[in-house]
Amino acid sequence: MRIDILGTLSLIDMNGRKINIGSRKLRTLVALLALSPRTPVPIDDLVDELWAERPISNARNALQANVARLRKLVEIVSGRPGDELIRTSGAGYILDIPPADVDAHEFVALADDGAKILEERPEEAADLLNRALRLWRGPALADVLDGVRCQSGAGHLEERRLAAREDLVAARLATGRERDVVCELRQLVAEHPERERLSEQLMLALYRTGRQTEALNVFHYLRNWLDDELGLQPNRAICFLYQAILSQDTVLG
Repeated sequence: MRIDILGTLSLIDMNGRKINIGSRKLRTLVALLALSPRTPVPIDDLVDELWAERPISNARNALQANVARLRKLVEIVSGRPGDELIRTSGAGYILDIPPADVDAHEFVALADDGAKILEERPEEAADLLNRALRLWRGPALADVLDGVRCQSGAGHLEERRLAAREDLVAARLATGRERDVVCELRQLVAEHPERERLSEQLMLALYRTGRQTEALNVFHYLRNWLDDELGLQPNRAICFLYQAILSQDTVLG
């Protein structure tokens, strides 16, 4: 059985068939367990996430009933006993499947592998990062965002997704594919002006494609935005890049 959470949540059976979960409570329960497979999730955390808005007096019994429903569902999907996949452990429950069988953990592993070889082998890094990013089908936990823990988990995954996109751009810049990334970088900079690495990458891509003035304008926009919104100045690396572009330093090639 596989669990996808990079988008809407679904279970995948051995034949690749997707099974969507209609119950909001069950989706939340699966999401919390899938965010940390093979790690016990305390009962109190599960109760808080499932009934934070409307606490109920018999929450633990209600949780046990939902776990029983989930065990029946995963048994149908996987063909294995449900209490083997959703195990009771101390004061909590464990989703006992390999992390690689959850798309989010597969994504993180591929993205980490790509980041590790980015400088030495950018072509291979780009392949790994592309594979990682293709796992996304929409916002993480798109239909499971009621509780604080799910929101935090989704936010962490979205941050990792953006970092992987930055790494992929870096790999493309390292292999002379500046023209391929300019449009994407313009959009990313507009959406995330606080991420100076994106502005730095856009400046370099524009300069290498013969648009020095546009590259300098990116720096001016960033400097003004940081000053107006955060009271900060651009970091040292992007300031060095700005000076290098002004002097047309050959190292930028």
